[in-house]
Amino acid sequence: MSERPNILLLVADQHRWDATGAAGRFTIRTPNIDRLAAEGAFFEHAFTPMPVCAPARQSLLSGIAPDSLGALWNNDFIPTPTVRPDPGYHTAALARAGWRCALLGKWNSSLTHSPADFGFGEHIGWQEHARMIAEKYPELSYRNGWFGEPSPVALEDSKTHWMAGRACEFIRRSSAEDAPWYLRVDFTDPHLPCRPSEPFASMYDPDMIEPWDSFGDTLEGKPYIQRQQRVNWNLERLGWDDWKACVARYYGMVSQVDDAVGRVLDCLKALGRLDDTIIIYTTDHGDLCGGHGMLDKHYVLYDDVTRVPLIIRWPRAARAGLRIPEYVCNCLDLGATLGELTGLPDVNPGHGRSLAPLIAGRREPERDCAVISANGQQFGLYSQRAIRTDEWLYIWNMTDTDELYSVPDDPGQKKNLIRDPALADTVAALRRRLHAELVRRDDPFAKTGWLTCQLLYGRKL
Repeated sequence: MSERPNILLLVADQHRWDATGAAGRFTIRTPNIDRLAAEGAFFEHAFTPMPVCAPARQSLLSGIAPDSLGALWNNDFIPTPTVRPDPGYHTAALARAGWRCALLGKWNSSLTHSPADFGFGEHIGWQEHARMIAEKYPELSYRNGWFGEPSPVALEDSKTHWMAGRACEFIRRSSAEDAPWYLRVDFTDPHLPCRPSEPFASMYDPDMIEPWDSFGDTLEGKPYIQRQQRVNWNLERLGWDDWKACVARYYGMVSQVDDAVGRVLDCLKALGRLDDTIIIYTTDHGDLCGGHGMLDKHYVLYDDVTRVPLIIRWPRAARAGLRIPEYVCNCLDLGATLGELTGLPDVNPGHGRSLAPLIAGRREPERDCAVISANGQQFGLYSQRAIRTDEWLYIWNMTDTDELYSVPDDPGQKKNLIRDPALADTVAALRRRLHAELVRRDDPFAKTGWLTCQLLYGRKL
């Protein structure tokens, strides 16, 4: 076994935490992700720092909270600062120490710098795949918009499996060399619109799909922007009969990603490199997919979009079958984790903390909350910050009513309790905790009295 481990980081796009078999919530088929969980450590309370694609990926590179970078939304929307290369980022440190670093798939972390500037010696994007699809499927067209539809593209030609093939090629080439490697595979799925290929397009019967916990939300007593979100997407009159086929396709797309993951794992196993490779599965954030009657991920900080799958498998350090209850931030914590697991002292943890003690089975009781942020997107700017514990989800909406949900009593987060006078002390305590963590992360909205008076002094209607 090599002293210096290989690293395989698998990043899905918009994969909800509860849409894995390992989560034990719904009957969705993810045998390969479940196998990783059974052979490694499964984080039961992993959260994204921001449920938007580019900001989350910028945090994954840097370990720094998106708002502190200026990454307030997707960087192809309204221009914002983006992450810039730094020698302390884990990819740069790994490259300096001799790891062969490659990125396959999605890159939207920087408009000003390429993957090479962050230590990736190789990057394969989607241009080659797009050319192949244009040649093999010249009449390809889709008609159902964001709700998705079955894809006529053969499974082997789909994005998931084409990218799995490129990953296996890289692993075979690199395994013939002495140097360790770091491979990050960024899938574009199950991001909407979901267009699974067969057999996954017909794997799930819509009539057998159970509604999300968050489905059926009336939005009573909630911020105006959520009702407007439904109007903007033309969703306000849809019931479960309208949504269930969309959710079935989402399930199918998740299972298709899982199958592609299985192919990469099988490649590692065939080469005898499975146990000397740190394998991580995670995502940038979740997806509403009908939850709260909405699509996509904007203007809310509910578990649908903030709670994410995170699994680490490495027999040398991670106890098999471990279920970790502590609250962690996948994008902030993974850089520091890889720095510790590989013994590289020059990785700057940023705002993150290593997960190495947790995957070894040690408890860290102070990790009892998650803090998440968002700032709006395509329908206008709208700043929010949230703190999530076992008991409560409190959402600070700076320009509208705040939100408070009892997690045990209301797992779908549908009944806003912020007006309950009996919970005033609870709200005050959550606001203080949220403010303290925002200050630690150098959040720009935690530094002005014009806004922090809402958190520290309850100056909120």
